[in-house]
Parts: sequence; structure tokens; C-alpha cells
Amino acid sequence: MQNFTQILFVIWRETVEAMLVVGILYAWLSHHPAGARGLTYLWGGVLAGLAGAFLLGLGIEAMDDLLSEEGHAYFMAGMLLVAAALIVQMVFWMRGNGPRLKRDLEQSLSASVQTQNWWGVFSLAAIAVAREGSETVVFVSSLAMGGNGFASASFWLALGLGALLAGVTFALLQLGGKLVSWRAFFRTTEVLLLLLACALLLSAVDQLIGVQLLPVIVAQVWDTSRLLDDGSLPGSLVSSFTGYRARPDLLSLMVFAGYWLAIRWMLRSSRPAIAA
Repeated sequence: MQNFTQILFVIWRETVEAMLVVGILYAWLSHHPAGARGLTYLWGGVLAGLAGAFLLGLGIEAMDDLLSEEGHAYFMAGMLLVAAALIVQMVFWMRGNGPRLKRDLEQSLSASVQTQNWWGVFSLAAIAVAREGSETVVFVSSLAMGGNGFASASFWLALGLGALLAGVTFALLQLGGKLVSWRAFFRTTEVLLLLLACALLLSAVDQLIGVQLLPVIVAQVWDTSRLLDDGSLPGSLVSSFTGYRARPDLLSLMVFAGYWLAIRWMLRSSRPAIAA
């Protein structure tokens, strides 16, 4: 259930962001007198970006299949660490680039159309979709390794529901803020993504403790299982988005505190996102 919720959220958030980029490109080309020809290259770029992300997923799965049990534990920990780092990077990239995302994309399109450089349109779409898709593949792969893998029915159900919710969310956001605004969407999901990154980081620490690469220092600092057991359904949901542990060890608490101190410093050093 924990991985199901995390995968659904990641697919939902990343798909909406990819739809935003493709939507900006499509809207500009479809309304520009000379942009009709570029639509073919746009969709070709989208397919190329998706293909690149798919190949990355196959590569990650193939690599995991080649590893021993101990190697799998190290590989999973590494994937979780990369996924957490990418989530934080994505949040702060959007905070810095969100305000000018639409303008930058349209300027790039305008330059490509004026010079009849249709492969520039293709590249713009391919790079944008490949970036979002590759980030999603890394996130989802790191989470799938912690469950029953890509063969699990719940994994594909989470992917399907996440994509469906993304389509509905994008349609609501396109209403122009009548029900929900892009600003509110990014502000809310930004917080959830940072919480999720913390949960992934702590899962990586658990993996490294399990292979005795890191020490627990103190095995159990406190026990709040009577209030909220992280093995229960509510506790599992809280744990999946916060890294909550009912019986935390000292090292995990130190990593948790260090993560949020770093995030606080980064937030104070960056400007807030504005809807693109």
C-alpha cells in the first residue's frame, strides 16, 4: 500500500507537469500561422522522449536482474538516494524556472519556426518529455524494487490511476483557475514532493543499515506505535509521505533532521514558484 500510494502520486504529479509543457508547445504551434507543420515534429518529439524514458526503465530493470541479493540491496539504496535527490532538484528547478517556463518555451518555438528548423521543435519536445519521463522512471523504479516489482498488478494499477488523475487534473487546471490554479497546484505538490523525498531518503538509510554499511547508533529512541503504528494502514500512509517511524533509530532521526535543515536553508535561498 505504501509503494502504491507513492507511485500513484509520482505518476500523477510528473504527468501533469509533462502535459503542461506539451500543452504550451501545442497551443503556440496550433495558433501560429506557420506552426501547423511543426505539430508533426512536436508529437514525434513526444514519442521520442517517451521511448527514451522507456529504454531507461528497461536498462534499470536489466541491471537489477543481474545483481546478487546483496548487490540488489545496494542498488536499491542507490536508486532511492538518486530518486530523493532528483525530487529535491525538480522542486527547486520549478521554483526558479516556473515563472518563465511558458515564455522560454514560446521563444524557443518562435526561433525554430522563423528559421524553419522543425527539428528544433522535435528536440524541444523530446528533451522536455525525456526529462520528465526519465525522472519518473527513476522514481518509479526505486519504489517498484521495494515491492513486488514491475510484474505486480498493483504497480500497473497505480500507473494507470496516476495517469488518469493527471488527465483530470490537467483538464481542471486548464479551466483558468476557476476551480484550481496552477499556482495552488505547484505549491501543494511542492510540499508533498519534499515530504516524499524525505521518506525515500530514510528508506535508503534503512537499506544501508540492513547491509551493515551504516550503524544505527541507538536502535530505538522512542516507541509511538500505540499512537500511530507505521505497520498499520494509516501509519503506512503517513510513513510513505513523511518518513515517519514509530520506533526510529538515532541515525534515521539525525538524517531526518539534517534533511529538513538543508531544505529550510534552500527554501530561504530560493524564490517561490509562480504558476507558469
